[in-house]
This record gives sequence, structure tokens and C-alpha cells, in this order.
Amino acid sequence: MPEEIDSYKKSLLEALTNLAGGFPMMFVVGIIILPLSTGWIKEDPLVANMTITGVYALVNVTRSFLLRRVFAKYGLYDNLIKLGKKLKK
Repeated sequence: MPEEIDSYKKSLLEALTNLAGGFPMMFVVGIIILPLSTGWIKEDPLVANMTITGVYALVNVTRSFLLRRVFAKYGLYDNLIKLGKKLKK
């Protein structure tokens, strides 16, 4: 039973880490892409929406991939706190 609780905690920590890392990036991407696409959204909303969603997905996959590579490089598979401590040393 404790292993189950621990895995839930790790899952929650990973989800919160993804949110903390993703939210600021997506906010910046939104500031850039949404003003550029205002006219386009009115002209062709389906294609514009698919393109905007694709940009968000590409940024998200890239961020997740790079974050995993950093964790793997430092031999960390638990959480961001351990990575921070290791980088500080």
C-alpha cells in the first residue's frame, strides 16, 4: 500500500512540475501567436485553430523531451527538487 501512495505522490509531483514548467512557456507562446493569428482566425477558423494547437503541442513536446533529457543526464528519475540540488553543487 505505501508503494501505491508513493507512486501517486510521484505522479502528482510530475504533473505539477509539468504545469510549472509549461504554464509560463505557453503564456509566452500565446502572447506571440494569438495576436499574429487574429485575422486568420476570422478567415479560416478551422485551419487557424489546428495550426495554433499544433504550435502549442510542438512546444509542449519539445519542453517535455528536453526536461527528460536533463533529468537523464544528471541520473535523476525522481523530481525537480533533486535536480536543483544537484545543479547547485
